[in-house]
Amino acid sequence: MDLRGGAPQQHSGKLWLEVAFEKSLRRRNALQEAVYYDLKATFGLSAQPAVRVVKKVVDAYATLAGNLNNGHLTGKARRKAASRPIVFRLDAAQPFDDRCLSWNLDARTVSIWTVAGRIKAVPFLCSRRAMKLLERRKGESDLMMREGAYYLIATIDLPEPAVYEPSDWLGVDLGIVNLATTSDGEIMSGRPVNRYRRRMNRLRAKLQRKATKSAKRRIKAIRRREGRFVTDTNHRISKKLVDTAERTSRGIALEQLKGIRQRVTARKEQRYFLHSWAFAQLGAFVEYKAKRAGVPVVFVDARNTSRQCSECGHIHRTNRVSQAWFACRSCGVVMHADRNGSRNIRCRADAAWQRGAVNRPSTVMVQDAGRIPQPVADRTCKPRASARGS
Repeated sequence: MDLRGGAPQQHSGKLWLEVAFEKSLRRRNALQEAVYYDLKATFGLSAQPAVRVVKKVVDAYATLAGNLNNGHLTGKARRKAASRPIVFRLDAAQPFDDRCLSWNLDARTVSIWTVAGRIKAVPFLCSRRAMKLLERRKGESDLMMREGAYYLIATIDLPEPAVYEPSDWLGVDLGIVNLATTSDGEIMSGRPVNRYRRRMNRLRAKLQRKATKSAKRRIKAIRRREGRFVTDTNHRISKKLVDTAERTSRGIALEQLKGIRQRVTARKEQRYFLHSWAFAQLGAFVEYKAKRAGVPVVFVDARNTSRQCSECGHIHRTNRVSQAWFACRSCGVVMHADRNGSRNIRCRADAAWQRGAVNRPSTVMVQDAGRIPQPVADRTCKPRASARGS
């Protein structure tokens, strides 16, 4: 929603967005005092839209300051962002509170304020499940444009269910050849996914060689299509994992894969698949779906999960004889490599959960869960053995 309405953005001979930058007005009250009346006079805004415009500018500068302080922008990008005022795109998302946008759930319509006046009875579409969630809507709604269509993003206030005490853990090993392998032995193969992505990659390379305007438009469409495909795949995998854990009263154990792209080396033909798959997105989907269902989630250290024997605990780099198979040099056990890794993840989650027994949160983030616990009744975790020859 463009709040400017085609009017010149002037504030004492300069763009009003520059006021916050040049006068270093980063607080809402200070900026509102400086631009509030000019905003209303220049654009004909009523009181509440003028306040929302000021709030959006303040939030944008707060986000920029956070990115600069956390080192998310470096070099030329940092200097460029810090040396000029923020500029909003015409199709940027616009927040609306209940005074500027009201919902009529029975009629499935909204009433929304614009610079040309309030537009009433605007119909919206959503699923039946989303309609039930909208009954718990609270706070602001964001209007955004994506691929030529308008979307309303609503904030839903849901009560957080109590996290149950897990009877065991469902270890999940993430990968490229097999997207997810559970400690139960279920393998979610990545062959169809990788075949689809190879085809999209070849088509993208073919269009890039043409370099025409229509080819560039097609490349953008392919990128969006592949992004939707990745998101849908991660949704389906995460839903299946959470449903399995909830049905068996278990928790979910995942690898902490932050920085995996910097730690892992791969051949040139494998780098595209390693660096482009959304592992973080899959972990986030599992986390929020599990939180909604009351399923506990633990992230454990991924080091040596593929080299350690889940039977005897022996660690050696030659235990992983191939991508698909694991053969322990100590006890001689042979099993699927990804299942062995998922069983190690399961055991590390048990140790992490026991250490966090006091004031345990719904999700436990573990960075150093390298110790394997002693055997427990009805569990297959083994004590860790020394890494001979490593």
